Amino acid sequence: NAKGFDEYYGFTSGHWGHYFSPMLDHNGTFVKGNGYITDDLTDKAMAFIEQQVQNHKPFFAYLPYCTPHSPMQVPDQYWDRFKDKQLKLHNREPDKEQPDHLRAALAMCENVDWNVGRVLKKLNSLGITDDTIVIYFSDNGPNGVRWNDDMRGKKGSLDEGGVRSPFVIRWPGHLPAGQQVNQIAGAIDLLPTLTDLAGIPRPEHKPIDGVSLKPLMMNSKADWPERMIFSSLRNRVSVRTNQYRLSHKDELYDMHADPGQRKNIAKQKPEITAQLKQAVADWKQSVWPNGYQADNRPFLIGYDGARSTQLPARDAVSHGDIKRSSRHPNCSYFYHWTNTSDSITWNAEVDQAGVYEAILYYTCPQADIGSTVELSFNGSKLEGKITQPHDPPLVGEAQDRAVRSESFVKDFIPMTLGKITLPQGTGQLTLQALEIPGSQVMDFRLLILNRIE
Repeated sequence: NAKGFDEYYGFTSGHWGHYFSPMLDHNGTFVKGNGYITDDLTDKAMAFIEQQVQNHKPFFAYLPYCTPHSPMQVPDQYWDRFKDKQLKLHNREPDKEQPDHLRAALAMCENVDWNVGRVLKKLNSLGITDDTIVIYFSDNGPNGVRWNDDMRGKKGSLDEGGVRSPFVIRWPGHLPAGQQVNQIAGAIDLLPTLTDLAGIPRPEHKPIDGVSLKPLMMNSKADWPERMIFSSLRNRVSVRTNQYRLSHKDELYDMHADPGQRKNIAKQKPEITAQLKQAVADWKQSVWPNGYQADNRPFLIGYDGARSTQLPARDAVSHGDIKRSSRHPNCSYFYHWTNTSDSITWNAEVDQAGVYEAILYYTCPQADIGSTVELSFNGSKLEGKITQPHDPPLVGEAQDRAVRSESFVKDFIPMTLGKITLPQGTGQLTLQALEIPGSQVMDFRLLILNRIE
């Protein structure tokens, strides 16, 4: 909500570990989801749209799905269509494929298709189809080795198969149907395109890199200047023009003649290679004038519009013998907390000083209750004791259609640790055990700080 949304329902993480009635965030309060997550998110989005229409108000609805993505969980009615299907299309490295991973992804796509259809049907039933701009797009390539139209790479790659995504837009009566735009574009073009289509002026003192695609949408053959789209991951950068891609390894590919990036033509095209290498160098200098540096900005607590701050295990650093449930941090938790010298920390910045209520999400078996933990920040301290046992089983494996690499999940419960006065400023927010009467402190999932004064 603090990022501008009046109504929010979902999860604030790059990945979620369970898709059937998982823990979700509804306007800052954790709730239990209702059924399969893609269906649930769609239900909430349609309810929001209908409420806005009934109140005669315009709306912007952003409906991001977490499928098709691992864990490969999908309802039986979709899985049954694909579980025995003979796969005809394969990745360019078929020996690395997991057939059931692809089958589950196809089943997930069927479910996404059904849910997108539900949204479009809802717009029609409300009589607002012609007044609503609908955009369908995805974020990156597949998160596994599966069919990718022979493109090189997958999610996490800067090659075509890692960054190329579909983009479909519909606005009946305003945008001509059937136009196919061949010029390159990127997510940076979404904002200027939407404001242009909606007739919303943008502040001139806040320049952006994207451009409005409206002229191309109105006429796909319109004159269009040559441009470059840069993609980066940490300190690696690739660049794409309409015809060429320079990889982060300075390999050059003709994307018209060789869309699969199989033939490096850098030596045959030295001038183009040099031009694109210089463009990458200029981009790096513009974006990283002091060279690439890892993003070590502190975790912001108590900023305007966000009286509640979530600090998950995902973003924390463990010290000592504490272990993370998976090497993939999203939706992970900490366990094996057995020593008073162990700790969990966040590099934090308190934007607004005040009194905060601290809530832990944890699990702990009956035999290990009684540990005393301390939360501290720049001299302020709060102690609390774990008194209620809660030892649920891990869930997820029974619903998985393919073997997962990420963490399984379980039902963590909240415990109010108490109130702590946090001064404004930066420092290390630390969670540490002072006393451990059993074999462990707890399994830790999340810390929430609610500003109350």
